[in-house]
This record gives sequence, C-alpha cells and structure tokens, in this order.
Amino acid sequence: MKVLVAGGTGFIGSYLCRALAEGGHEVTALSRSPSDTPEGVASATGDVTDYDSIAGAVEGQDAVVNLVALSPLFEPKGGNVMHDRIHRGGTENLVRAAEEGGAERFLQLSALGADADGDTAYIRAKGEAEEIVRESGLDWTIFRPSVVFGEGGEFVSFTKRLKGMFAPGVPLYPLPGGGKTRFQPIHVEDLVPMLVAALEGDEHVGETYEVGGPEVLTLREVTDLVYEAEKKDVTIVPLPMPLARIGLSVLGAVPGFPMGSDQYRSLQFDNTTADNDVAAFGVDSAELTTLGAHLGVK
Repeated sequence: MKVLVAGGTGFIGSYLCRALAEGGHEVTALSRSPSDTPEGVASATGDVTDYDSIAGAVEGQDAVVNLVALSPLFEPKGGNVMHDRIHRGGTENLVRAAEEGGAERFLQLSALGADADGDTAYIRAKGEAEEIVRESGLDWTIFRPSVVFGEGGEFVSFTKRLKGMFAPGVPLYPLPGGGKTRFQPIHVEDLVPMLVAALEGDEHVGETYEVGGPEVLTLREVTDLVYEAEKKDVTIVPLPMPLARIGLSVLGAVPGFPMGSDQYRSLQFDNTTADNDVAAFGVDSAELTTLGAHLGVK
C-alpha cells in the first residue's frame, strides 16, 4: 500500500514511517522542510495549510495519515489561532487532497476530549477536524491517544520546563493545583503498531479509538518519576489553581513566554480514557510500557 504520512518526520511520524516501511508499504513522509527520513522512506515537502503545496504529494496514494499537530502543552507561535489553522484547516486540506487524489484510507491522530465546543482552542480545533474527517467520503479511522512518550517526545521534558518557568534555579517545584491533573501516558512504540493495524484492517474503518497506557498518573507522580530518574531532589509545593491562572494569564502576555490561559484551562481536565480501546488491537493494557520503565526507575 502507498501511504503518505503528513508529519512523517516528527516524533510519532518517524516511528510510524519506519514501521510501515518495514512492513512492506511504500511510504512517503510529508513535512514543511526537507528532513532526513528512515531508510526506505521517501520524502515530500509541503505545508498542510497550503493546499497547492500538498496536492501533488497526496495524488496517487492509497492512504493518508494526518499526524500534523501543535502541542497542547505550550502556546504556539502566532497564538492559539494557529490551532484552528493547522488542526482544522490542515485536516480540511489533507482530506480534500486525499479525496481528489484517489486515496481510500485516512487515519487521523486526534486527542482525548476533542470537542468542537470544548474549553480550549486546541480541543475545539481537534473536534472540528474530526467532524471534517467523519463527513468525508474516505474510509477513515480516528485515534484519540493520551499523552505519548518515548525517545524524542516532549512529555518528560515538559515537566522540567514547567519548573523552569515557575521556579528557576531553586529546589522547589510549585505545581499548579498540586499536580493533581491525571494522565494516561502511552509509549510511542506501543501506539504505532495500532496505527499500522488500523491502516491494514478493514474492521477499523469508521471507528474512533481512545487509547492510553497501562497506568494513570498525576502530574505530580510524573514529576516525581522524572526527577527520580535524574537522581535529583526537588520539593513539590502546591500552587493553587487561581494563582496559576493569574500567573499564566499575565505571563502569557509576555512575548516568548510559552504558556498562557489555554494551558491553564487544559490543566483543569484529566487526560485519561473512560474505556481504553487498546483491546480492539488484541493488546492487554497491562503489558504496555510504563513511564517508569521507560525512565529506568520502575
């Protein structure tokens, strides 16, 4: 099968392209600028916000995978309006290119809680993008993962960067809300085989899968694991959410500061699955990689 992976040189994309190529598929990684690709993977240059730049690369593909995304953990350059431009607008262009270019399959990487009427620009754009995919004439599958971790990912570094913003240079870590926000981290090497299976199996057409890892961890527990792995001592101090809201709202207005009010709102909601759908791929969640195992501490 000929597969184009938009965002194919990114964190998840590089793992997926490699797995698809090793499985015998003809893979093209689409990115905004020329980048190195895994062995056996072709490259194409294009920007999903510019239809004309991607139409040629999509034409003739059997399947299109949309992994292009902005992080919900940080405010994007250009402001939160970029979520709409890239997540909704980019998806709209990829779906159109896939339909006009003769593709049959479309795989969309969305997010837990995606909702066109959601509380953050990220969640709203992800929800609107899902609607575009569902209304298309393509054989689609949508994945909603919790945070994805692994070599090259940003989730682990996020906890350290958060400390640098609130308490640089001191052994104290004021966590918003005491770090009670819950996540269900899934390792990239556990997620990717499911993405491959969804492309290859007709039984996954028209399905939306919410997937997470083997355990639910609070942000505080994640932080403890990260600093334990680095053999560093840090004292976690609860930062009341009203103070975090004020701090992020004020600092978010400072040019270059990477977080703002949307990121505050995202920390008010858990990022976990109600029903982990990994079983749809013959996977036992208990056998998935834990964050602690990845960090070498459990």
